[in-house]
Amino acid sequence: MSDVLVDPLAQFLALVVFRAAARVLLPDSDLGRLIANILFFAALTALLFYHGIPPYLLEDGSFDVSDVISHGLLKTIWWLGGAMVLASSVRMFLIIERKPREGRLLQDLVVALIYVSAALCVVAYVFRLPVGTIIATSGVFAIVLGLALQSTLNDVFSGIALNLGRPLSVGDWIQLDDNVQGRVVETNWRSTQLLSSTNDLIVVPNSVLAKSRITNVSGPDASHGATLKVRLAPTRPPSAMLDAMEKVLLSSNAILKTPAPSVTISGLDKDAVEFELGFHVSDVTRVGNARNELFDLVYRHVEASGLQMSGTEGAIQVSIDGAVNNEHRPKPPTTAVRLMESISLFAGLTDSEKEDIASNMIRLPFRKGEIIAHRETALTSLMIVRSGVVALEETDEGTYIELARLAPGDFFGERGVLLGALEIADVRALTPVVIYEIPKQRLAAVLRERPAIAEELGLLLSARTKAEEALHRNGNPETGAHPSALSVRIRQFFHLSS
Repeated sequence: MSDVLVDPLAQFLALVVFRAAARVLLPDSDLGRLIANILFFAALTALLFYHGIPPYLLEDGSFDVSDVISHGLLKTIWWLGGAMVLASSVRMFLIIERKPREGRLLQDLVVALIYVSAALCVVAYVFRLPVGTIIATSGVFAIVLGLALQSTLNDVFSGIALNLGRPLSVGDWIQLDDNVQGRVVETNWRSTQLLSSTNDLIVVPNSVLAKSRITNVSGPDASHGATLKVRLAPTRPPSAMLDAMEKVLLSSNAILKTPAPSVTISGLDKDAVEFELGFHVSDVTRVGNARNELFDLVYRHVEASGLQMSGTEGAIQVSIDGAVNNEHRPKPPTTAVRLMESISLFAGLTDSEKEDIASNMIRLPFRKGEIIAHRETALTSLMIVRSGVVALEETDEGTYIELARLAPGDFFGERGVLLGALEIADVRALTPVVIYEIPKQRLAAVLRERPAIAEELGLLLSARTKAEEALHRNGNPETGAHPSALSVRIRQFFHLSS
């Protein structure tokens, strides 16, 4: 029994049990693995030196076969244990700019070199083989293998170069030469995986990626610039059209205010004046929403300014004189009626009801910078923006907060008119503004004739209230009033039947 206890292999088996126990007790992390590997390597080193088996010296031939085999096994495990300690240290400390995923390929390369070096040491100090001869022989084999795996090795070394140069990172949105674009979701030895805007996974070999021109639209920050072209008929001086396009950018809620958006005249001929609207969004994925909003605003501001959209560039426009008798052409609706037709709030009304309300609307002009309505006041009329840009803003403990911007066709004052509630923000004119006012009494008469409109008002008011509360509370919206509850309050406020 005592011979077994002093046998190196028996003591090594005890170390293996100790290593397994330490691995279970220590946390499952890079630090836990490093501590377990250091303890195992230190104990194995002490065991080898205690029995007079230096792992870095060759055997002198005085041992029998069983001892040579057992000593060789222990030496091999010692070299591998040392490699494990170094590999764990690399995983723990070799991190590029605190981004472990970005340094993963570099870690793998260093760890591979460590294990290759350990294998060569085992060959030299355990098996007594000439390392130089093996390297020379393996060089010929490596040439043959390299020719067979040329494409794969090209991808591997391209991946190493990309990770060292770091033109992209996981999470970046990139675009390649052939219009392939997407967000980087993973980079590995052989390829880089992109997630496209259509939620498709694109696998690009690293060799192809290294030869492509990469446009990283997420660098140096996440904001992204875009442009929008607009063609207007030359019915007014370009300066008047330029003012309308500036109002388009000024009234947008989807684009960034800094850097400031810009508009330039990019072309002028007898058929059209062409404008280029430049803007930035917080993320490349928001470009589509911003363009959709800008197209809507262009239409509204063009209508409000009395301008006309131009035909498609290069299209042939033919007019036939006398095809339509001017006397029999329908009269265009008045400005007030056109304004009401552009508002979804009045979509359920008949033409006669719209004309009746329009005839009672009051036109109110405001100068730039003028306060149209103050916070915590109850408006007694529904205010519709005819032209210009309006901002809903407030100051909270010295901090300026802009809740939203309104363009032609938008309205405010519905809280006071429909519920008798107070305004949550000041309403200020950012440009010269024209407002059309619908008195509460006239709106009440329409609701009494058509009580079902209260349901639509409840839905609309609930959506607007939640959106404004979300902006007011820095993106943390509260539940707000339910649409059905708001419609009940509207019915009660106007004494409508259920």
